[in-house]
Amino acid sequence: MPPPPPTTRRSRSRLAVLALVAALGAASFTAPPPALASGGPASGTADAVAGDYLVGRGIADVTGEAAETGMMGYSSFDQKTSGIHQRQRSRAFVVADPSSGKRVVYVNADLAMIFQSVQQGVISRLKERYGSLYGDENVLLSATHTHSGPGGYSHDVAYNLSVLGFQSGTYRAIVDGIVESVVKAHEDLRPGTISLGTGTLTNASVNRSRTAFDRNPAADRAAFPGGIDPAMTVLRFRQGDKDAGAISWFATHNTSITNKNTLISPDNKGYASYAWEHDLEGVRYLDNTPGFVAAFPNTNAGDMSPNLNLKPGSGPTEDEFENARILGERQLGKAREIYRDAKPVSGGVDSRLAYVDMENVTVNGAYTPDGKEHRTCPAVVGASTLAGSVEDGPAIPGFEEGMRTPVASIIEALHIDTPAWLATCQYPKASLVPTGLLSNVHPVTPKILPLQIMKIGDLHLVAGPGEFTITSGLRVRRTVAEQLGVPLDRVLLQGYANSYSQYVTTPEEYDSQQYEGGSTLYGRYTLPAYQQEYARVAASLRDGTTIDRGTAPPDESGRQFNFQTGVVYDNPPPNSAFGSVLTPPDASYTRGRTATVEFATGHPKNNLRRGGTFLEVQRLVDGRWVRILDDGDWRTKYRWTRINGLTGTSKATVTWDIGADTAAGTYRIVHHGDAKNLFGKITPFTGTSPTFTVN
Repeated sequence: MPPPPPTTRRSRSRLAVLALVAALGAASFTAPPPALASGGPASGTADAVAGDYLVGRGIADVTGEAAETGMMGYSSFDQKTSGIHQRQRSRAFVVADPSSGKRVVYVNADLAMIFQSVQQGVISRLKERYGSLYGDENVLLSATHTHSGPGGYSHDVAYNLSVLGFQSGTYRAIVDGIVESVVKAHEDLRPGTISLGTGTLTNASVNRSRTAFDRNPAADRAAFPGGIDPAMTVLRFRQGDKDAGAISWFATHNTSITNKNTLISPDNKGYASYAWEHDLEGVRYLDNTPGFVAAFPNTNAGDMSPNLNLKPGSGPTEDEFENARILGERQLGKAREIYRDAKPVSGGVDSRLAYVDMENVTVNGAYTPDGKEHRTCPAVVGASTLAGSVEDGPAIPGFEEGMRTPVASIIEALHIDTPAWLATCQYPKASLVPTGLLSNVHPVTPKILPLQIMKIGDLHLVAGPGEFTITSGLRVRRTVAEQLGVPLDRVLLQGYANSYSQYVTTPEEYDSQQYEGGSTLYGRYTLPAYQQEYARVAASLRDGTTIDRGTAPPDESGRQFNFQTGVVYDNPPPNSAFGSVLTPPDASYTRGRTATVEFATGHPKNNLRRGGTFLEVQRLVDGRWVRILDDGDWRTKYRWTRINGLTGTSKATVTWDIGADTAAGTYRIVHHGDAKNLFGKITPFTGTSPTFTVN
């Protein structure tokens, strides 16, 4: 393949970037415990017996800017945050093997993606605190893939454009929260056991790209009779004789809530975590005390949708929030069933990681469909990417899934040239934006990706920096299982991990150029390249040898931009003060109704209140007010509305859907906020509603 041409002319780059906006907006601490004070991974592998682990867990808030920030996941410029339905959280587990001195960290966060920027920020902070104890090799960061959170926290231009650039407030909240969750897990390390269970869940996903899936060989399709991956895998953690937490992997997109929503929400997987922790285990996040941690991560969910009727917000009902709750309940119910029957595991903990330039991999014929050597390509965004996934969130009118070479006139009108050699390499993709070439000037999409495999007892997690379809995940799992000599169900593809590079399809799926194929950046042989490189990582893990880690991507934090205006100043409405009640609640409510209060407020960007709350529902108990709900709860909503941009006037609307199990009594609603004056000083305030009764 000939070398890439010189840098694209500036005028052409500007056009490419404009197209890319549309295409890709869619998307005080203690020292280590004495027993492990020497810290880092030891040489060789010494297996632990059941009950011979140290286990720690932690939860922390990662909620970013709750107003006027573009949201990450859908291609919708109009989808900007306007408040909070539920806060986003990071859930961390630390597992150590005293016999070998090795330890691993697993994190799952209520985020759309883990970008390389986040991995770099978290690892840097952990090294500042713990030295070599925690690093990129033994820390796995993953996202649930909610599409209802603030964006702008990537260092790659493609994933910040629809958010109008890099949002430092959201980025800091995410990195700070993930680090805090790991620190809590580190400090919570106790002797414990790990158990493993598996099962199937068939009513929480549907294949949204069946046209592509059906092109796969019969042997692959036979692994998924319904066209879905129904497998659920659960790790159960105990400290001594007490349950400490669980990780429940299941493949379904976290997109029950549509691109019409502007409230921050962790969607169906976040609800499953909340229901187990808060409703069943009594965890109260603002109490900041150790409690049960329930993570619900994704696996190879690239073509798995929770919208069972194959249209956004539809299935099993036509209410998107109700769908999120039901899909969360289904995952929770199956997870708890598997959890109860989980069997103790043995085996130590270990991990390996290598950085691979995915634009320049020569793939051995052992991994390609035709048995011949092939190469990956510099990244290109296909026309089908602009079509979006019509089942979860269609994107730009005029583009359709399945668009292939020759390109449609609408693409030609954009005047973005993809060199012939690159178009040939990416064939049959209708090449739209050659992001790999544009990245020679400024990072647009990633080139170098972290490929990691982590062993926790009997389970092996293949950390995938993208969205793998169920069949591509199956092939990676088969490759790794064969290298390790373990059963297939002891290898999981952990998607949305450590970095993000869009989709990974099989070569056969790629040929159909559905949304997922158009979003497979590095060409038809992206998946075979992953199989080959993961085989290398697996062999090193199996043999206990040192791996050639390659060169990590540079830190691009110094080259970020932001076109979004910050908060200038706040003013309360005439004849009121910050915290004043603009609309009071009714004097009384029956269960099943919604209580609503409006307050004069400041901009929520003044203080994200990470680890805190913008609202409280309080009940009068024995003469004192007790918080019963906050903005992290399912039944409350905090919505911010700008009344007058010129005067800086805004209001906060707090709603509480009063549940059937709510105790009768006297209640009030409290709003916490912060206001910025003309001189830039930020002052906190609190507003309190009149009391009301619930009968």
